[in-house]
Amino acid sequence: MKNPLLLVLCCGVMLAQAQTTTLKGKVTDAKKNGIPGVNVLIKDSYDGATTDANGVFSFTTEEKGEKTLQASFISYEKYEQKITLAGGEQTFIIALKEAFNEMKVVTITAGAFEASDSKKSTVLKALDVMTTAGTQGDTYGALRTLPGAQTSSGDQDGLFVRGGSGSEAQTFIDGMLVRNPFFSSVPDIAQRGRFNPFLFKGTIFSSGGYSAQYGQGMSSAVILESQDFPEKSVTSLSLSSVGVGLGHYELSKDGKTAYGGDFNYTTLAPYYALVSQKFDHPKNPVFYGESAYFRRRTSPTGILKFYATASQGDLAISSDNLDSAGKKNLFELANTNIYTNFSYADMIGGGWKLNAGFSFSANSDQITNTYSYGSFPGTFKVNNSLTQGKIVFSRFFGRLSALRVGGEFQHSEDNIKLPENSGFTIDPVNDNFSSLFAETDVYLSSKIVARVGLRMEYSAFLNKSNLAPRLSLAYKLNDVAQFSFAYGDFYQKADSLLRWHSSGSQNTGFQKATHYILNYQVIANDRIFRVEGFYKNYDRLVETDYQAASYTLPVLNNNGTGWADGLEFFYRDKKTIKGMDYWISYSYLDTKRKYIYYPLAAQPTYAANHNASLRIQKFFTKISSSLSATYSYASGRPYFNPNRPDAEFLTDRTPDYHNLGLSYTYLTNFYKAFTVLVLSVNNVLGADQVFGYRYSTDGKTRAAITPPAPRFFFLGAFLSWGQDRSKEVINNN
Repeated sequence: MKNPLLLVLCCGVMLAQAQTTTLKGKVTDAKKNGIPGVNVLIKDSYDGATTDANGVFSFTTEEKGEKTLQASFISYEKYEQKITLAGGEQTFIIALKEAFNEMKVVTITAGAFEASDSKKSTVLKALDVMTTAGTQGDTYGALRTLPGAQTSSGDQDGLFVRGGSGSEAQTFIDGMLVRNPFFSSVPDIAQRGRFNPFLFKGTIFSSGGYSAQYGQGMSSAVILESQDFPEKSVTSLSLSSVGVGLGHYELSKDGKTAYGGDFNYTTLAPYYALVSQKFDHPKNPVFYGESAYFRRRTSPTGILKFYATASQGDLAISSDNLDSAGKKNLFELANTNIYTNFSYADMIGGGWKLNAGFSFSANSDQITNTYSYGSFPGTFKVNNSLTQGKIVFSRFFGRLSALRVGGEFQHSEDNIKLPENSGFTIDPVNDNFSSLFAETDVYLSSKIVARVGLRMEYSAFLNKSNLAPRLSLAYKLNDVAQFSFAYGDFYQKADSLLRWHSSGSQNTGFQKATHYILNYQVIANDRIFRVEGFYKNYDRLVETDYQAASYTLPVLNNNGTGWADGLEFFYRDKKTIKGMDYWISYSYLDTKRKYIYYPLAAQPTYAANHNASLRIQKFFTKISSSLSATYSYASGRPYFNPNRPDAEFLTDRTPDYHNLGLSYTYLTNFYKAFTVLVLSVNNVLGADQVFGYRYSTDGKTRAAITPPAPRFFFLGAFLSWGQDRSKEVINNN
């Protein structure tokens, strides 16, 4: 060409055409079906297109060099691929993976009620516990309204789940085992839990088939996760019919540090002056409680937590002696309890997360009695302590799949000093217990998840080890319904009371329970429906030659066996009636055991075949009030009748159990303090509640085991400066 300018222009056009790239292809799902409406583009540019009805796309771009091709569509994971643009034509087949929507993704539910994530299977929050009538703000009292738990255990300590004894349900705080979660035992009066539900942001009640991270509970696990940081600094004051409390929690200006504590004083003297009691009280119950709290954010992903609490209690009760008319059985208890929990969590690189914890607890009971309740007369001193450490490493794959590996070590000490006139001494029982565990959650799709775990434990005292496999599967039928299955072996050392020995008891080993659970659950529109069937096989249960009427120390063996099966239903509805939240639970249990001193397989004294609860709460927004009612029912429980031959052991039944509790809550402000006024009454209808019977030595005289009073009432005011929970209460209802 003679015109140089024209030559340059033509070359420029040719060069531009050579650097234009055409990108085309198809976007499909996992079944290779085309997906319409997908946005396909070059990242950080304006070049792109939307797929047609068949999932096909095509567009051109003048971008060059290394770029990122991106495809995105609602309910699918974002797709990105590095490409090099140098002109010409490039073809792509893009397969999108279905996104793991946390609202819709399948979760493990067999055996577990999770209250830690409102997006999943929420059942209980702290406010649910506090406002459930008949529970007096006790976490375990609220859990007894759920399927699987016995409702009528008013005379025995612990949480009784699916045929398991109270000691077979373990409590964990931030992964650490709690040795004494209940206040110390008093004959024929069940004790409440030690911990305030507002300490915890999440509660998982596993009635079976729980994670390999936890052990030494043959029946169930109550897993509590403590709060991270308060929303703001807060001072609290409580005034009630049973005592006073004062607390303060300070949040630093940068929001990285929080600390505080509280003090509580409980006395039942004013209450006993108003309400007549079944027992005489030479010394009215008095309790002191103190706690300390510290939180520190160590990095954008790291947090250090410390919690410590101490309590002291003193009481005395007396009741009629069935063997000597006009004489009294006297029981005195002085208790001191200390619990500490230290935990640390952070991401440590490479996708790994570290959770580490340390805990120390100690409990001391001094018990003095004249002849009472089948025990030696005199003074006992019972001490136990637990020192433990635990570490867990978690590796996350994608959004939900994970691998967890870790281990723990526990040093426990049990020491009992019998009255001098007993003629016996008992050796201390000290144990070094260790475990290793590994567990993985594998999401094969958003509809199928498997959890596979293995736990190994070793007890130096028993000089024995075990290997416990755990397996859970869940399949999502649709956005609201799913099936779950769980299987696992669960081991446990014998109760400390049984492990105190004269001779031969160290020949025992771990007790064992094998769980099989099938669950169906639907969650939709603020409604939850669950139905669950289970079977548990007990093996190697501890048996003893001990008889209640003979003051001899037991010789133990592991020849005991048992089983439990049942069917459970649960329905909760927060939608149908405006401002009303209610749930209905029912459990059928069929169980027998041959263990401890049982001469044959029998239904245990703590187990009822039928348990049911109805809990209703109505919130009245205009007057900032709520009214709660809880009705609990249980069929009659077995009790020991010494006049029966061994062939009829535990064949007698108590009357059916009925309990209606009412609670009224009013929210207001008092001197700039958010204030909650609570009035609660238990057993409103005054139903006769009989938990069993005690017999004289000759079996001719008996007395019913009943609550200390036909009714219990509670009146309290809870004031909080700095934090207004009004919206939380309203949103919860």
